[in-house]
Amino acid sequence: MHTRLNQAQPYALGLFRVVVGLLFACHGAASLFGVLGGAMGGGSIPAGTWPGWYAAVIQLVGGSLVVLGLGTRTAALISSGSMAYAYFKVHQPEALFPLQNGGEPSAVFCWVFLLLVFTGPGALALDRLFSRGGAESDGEDRAREQAPAVTV
Repeated sequence: MHTRLNQAQPYALGLFRVVVGLLFACHGAASLFGVLGGAMGGGSIPAGTWPGWYAAVIQLVGGSLVVLGLGTRTAALISSGSMAYAYFKVHQPEALFPLQNGGEPSAVFCWVFLLLVFTGPGALALDRLFSRGGAESDGEDRAREQAPAVTV
């Protein structure tokens, strides 16, 4: 059972990356273009407005790069930082806990992207095309390294 789970780990991580990146990019698209319900219940954020417009650009570009698995760790680090900023500057002054201040999405995205910084993109990422090995992603190598060695 553990062997199969370890073999599937890079693909599960890749799927996780795609879903999270897509959700994040949708937030940016909603804020920038007023689609999918728009920003704050409708409309779009005026260009150049600090910090909302810049956050939306990071969401759209960072989320898209994460979906593609292109520059994943860098895009995830910038995205994580933007969500940490959003949480501490916008939400945390309202109340201490995310449940009280409406900062749950910011907190979750911050930690999810920080996880991707350390795990890498998993399988099916464009980063694979530009890596030295080319044939295997970081996640596949890591799954092999983490697989328990059984000696009898």
